[in-house]
Amino acid sequence: MRPKVMWHLLRRYMASRLHSLRLGGFLFSGSQAPQLSPALMRALGQKCPNLKRLCLHVADLSMVPISSLPSTLRILELHSCEISMAWLLKGQDPTVLPQLECIVLDRVPAFRDEHLQGLTRFRALRSLVLGGTYRVTETGLDASLQELTYLQRLEVLGCTLSADSTLLAVSRHLRDVRKIRLTVRGLSAPGLSVLEGMPLLENLCLLGPLITPEMPSPAEILSSCLTMPKLRVLELQGLGWEGQEAERILCKGLPHCLVIVRACPKESMDWWM
Repeated sequence: MRPKVMWHLLRRYMASRLHSLRLGGFLFSGSQAPQLSPALMRALGQKCPNLKRLCLHVADLSMVPISSLPSTLRILELHSCEISMAWLLKGQDPTVLPQLECIVLDRVPAFRDEHLQGLTRFRALRSLVLGGTYRVTETGLDASLQELTYLQRLEVLGCTLSADSTLLAVSRHLRDVRKIRLTVRGLSAPGLSVLEGMPLLENLCLLGPLITPEMPSPAEILSSCLTMPKLRVLELQGLGWEGQEAERILCKGLPHCLVIVRACPKESMDWWM
């Protein structure tokens, strides 16, 4: 949507009834394409005081400071967006987005350790999704989770981080985590075992494709899950185990859990889906 159209909608139609907005930009349309502006974001916050969820797709945010986003947001999603180095740096105004509970960073190529560290200022944050953020390192994740101990949901998908290193950081710092979702690249039985005894973990999702010989066997996954007292959902996606003996072993061994074994859904290339 072109900014001129967005301005028209703000002036004529958008008001207090708007709670959620999904907006696409022109990041891949060349340097002359219209881009989102700080003034437009500030107007969105003024005209829509009850806006709680903002999803931005293929948008160039390099000239849009995070301080210009509506302060009422509880959920912020960035999909294939560009941000500046200063966008989320630690030490900036702690009053920005005071109600932010969930942030999704999906294919944001500039996102790195320094940005991850900057998330620690959002004291209301409970849910963090990292998808394809290949600049984030194992050291950076561990250091940031050390200050994000209040997270209840963590998803690490399609990153360069190994599953073992991610789970080790989780076991050290996120003792109150309720949901973990991650790709199985670099996952081993010892790596999974660090979650044993996690007191509040309710939902564990492991996503394929199955690309490592160190991947825990169904029996090893079952053994670890039996030590998680609150586990209610185990999801295995894209491992090729659907309809196999592995599925039977897990369903029989975890009668108190909803065990979901399925193929990976086809990903739509359309941002509005």
